Amino acid sequence: MAAEPKIGLALGSGGARGFAHIGVLRVLQEENIPVHIIAGSSMGALVGALYGAGHNMEQLYKLSTAFQRKFFLDCIVPKMGFIAGRKIKDFIRLFTHGKRIEDLNVQLAIVATDIQAAEKVVFTEGPIAEAVRASIAIPGVFVPEKIDGRLLVDGGVIDRVPVSVAKDLGADIVIGVDVASVKKNAEITTIFDVIMQSIDILQLEIIESRTLASNMMIRPPVNSYNSRAFTHIPEIIEAGEQIAREHVEAIKQLISAWKEEQK
Repeated sequence: MAAEPKIGLALGSGGARGFAHIGVLRVLQEENIPVHIIAGSSMGALVGALYGAGHNMEQLYKLSTAFQRKFFLDCIVPKMGFIAGRKIKDFIRLFTHGKRIEDLNVQLAIVATDIQAAEKVVFTEGPIAEAVRASIAIPGVFVPEKIDGRLLVDGGVIDRVPVSVAKDLGADIVIGVDVASVKKNAEITTIFDVIMQSIDILQLEIIESRTLASNMMIRPPVNSYNSRAFTHIPEIIEAGEQIAREHVEAIKQLISAWKEEQK
């Protein structure tokens, strides 16, 4: 029997637009394209953890469409952030059944940023809720998560689409999914808008190197949706599905080419 490649997904950050990752996962599953490894930053880490915890596509869809900002808006008097993050951590713990990263159905890496050491931190074991909470901690919005003495913020700050992390985990083929983009002439009315738009702009040039490093980069057309509002989630998921379907044949060709190289 011919060897099968290990397929890795690098799921990027992008706020609410990250629900497009669910659409991509659904199409891959429908097409019997296995996913062995997921490396996720920020929203990509959250979707990867929920998927790895064993939720089927119907459950993921229902969970996503029911997701509202009230699930994580535990506002505090700001010191290092406006949102404490305890509510979202409880949400993550509940819907990943209190599991550890190494217990999931897929090999998962969760990317965060050590804001003091200016280093990438990759979690491949340990409690899921704490690691994902660190990975989604948008600096200036969420209070940083402290783990093992490190002060951690959003993984998208240092690695928006963690292609190299998926490769380091042993993926033979890496498919990146980039759901963040700069919306020009966007309405900027809150400090949250200022921070999110600034992070997107800072990542503009960096993402090009990730594109070159991946075997394929998928970009769901979600830039018209607000990354902060958590509205229009069914449409965002559908956008992920549609773009994934357009790439199915190319992905299958990548798999066939890899198998040929192994002969």
